[in-house]
Formats: sequence, C-alpha cells, structure tokens
Amino acid sequence: MPTTAETRHDRVFAALASPVRREVLRMLREEGPQPVSSLAGRFAMARPSFSEHLRVLREAGLVSERRAGRQRLYRLEPVPLHEVQEWLGPFERFWRERLAGLRDVLDRMEDTDERDDIS
Repeated sequence: MPTTAETRHDRVFAALASPVRREVLRMLREEGPQPVSSLAGRFAMARPSFSEHLRVLREAGLVSERRAGRQRLYRLEPVPLHEVQEWLGPFERFWRERLAGLRDVLDRMEDTDERDDIS
C-alpha cells in the first residue's frame, strides 16, 4: 500500500500530466494569483471542464483558492513541486553520471580516431 508521500506524489504527477494544468501553473508562476475568470478565459473549453482542472490542481496541493468578494483567486503552491523535485534528484544524478561516462567514452574515441588519421 502506498505511503502518504507516495500518494501525494501520485496526485502531483497525475495533475502535471495535463498540458492545460501545466499551463495554469505556468501562468500562476509568471503572473501571480489570478481570479478563476482570468484563468478560464485563456482556454477554449467549457467552464465546468476548466473547473475540473482546477479541482485536480487543488487536490494535488499545487494551487490554493481564496475568496475575495465575489471572486475566487487561485495562487501557485510550490511545496508539492519541491517535494517532487527532491524525489527526482537521484534520477537526475543517475543520468548526469551516465552522460558524463558517455562523454568520456566519446572523448577517448576521438583521441583514437585522431591517432589513426595520423598514421
């Protein structure tokens, strides 16, 4: 059975799977908190469909909602993204090491090719 952290990561990864939700996160990151009407107005979809995207983002903890008068303002919550980044860190190190090893092999091959050309 998955741990609480695994369940949180699953929700975040599922939320990030949608290009619409990634774009909402980008807009909130770059432009700051916004009313739902501003966010929804940038997408060619029915309001209930867009509201479903916001619900998924809220449940993943990626955005928060607060009321300001008659509007609902959404803002980016970066903590879940930071947690996922920490989880991905070992994979990044793994691939950096592999690519460094590949670079070393290619460098040695170039040295060998240059020596063969001289002969």
